[in-house]
Amino acid sequence: MNLSTQFYRKLALVSYVLLTIWIVVWHFFLTPDKATSHLFTLLLWVLPILLPAKGLIAGKPYTYAWTNFVVMYYLLHGLTSIYAVKAEWFYALIEIILCCTLFTGCSFYARLRGKELGLGIRKLKEELQEEKQAFEGNPPPRK
Repeated sequence: MNLSTQFYRKLALVSYVLLTIWIVVWHFFLTPDKATSHLFTLLLWVLPILLPAKGLIAGKPYTYAWTNFVVMYYLLHGLTSIYAVKAEWFYALIEIILCCTLFTGCSFYARLRGKELGLGIRKLKEELQEEKQAFEGNPPPRK
């Protein structure tokens, strides 16, 4: 694994762990007097961030890529909290920073590691050329 790939993996993992801890600390210890139950808070805020844990630890590029969709949930929460809940703007700022670093780490790791492993989306031009050759009875060229 390349040094830059390792860096982005570490960045993503550290940000992931810190974001997970921050969510628990924020919703259970810093603002515990909310009108929602602990079970509801656990299901709404903690469970989604735990879904990609196994794949992130295993270093699967695909999991790193789709983790960004989960991160957007928390980024939107942080942006909304900065605007709507003035008393918690600093907590929301920490969440936004952690989301941005996690998003950056996951994006770059997925891209770099995917290239190293030979994964990726093929170009439409190549797909169409192969289909045309198969349709015309010409075998596609070997790579």
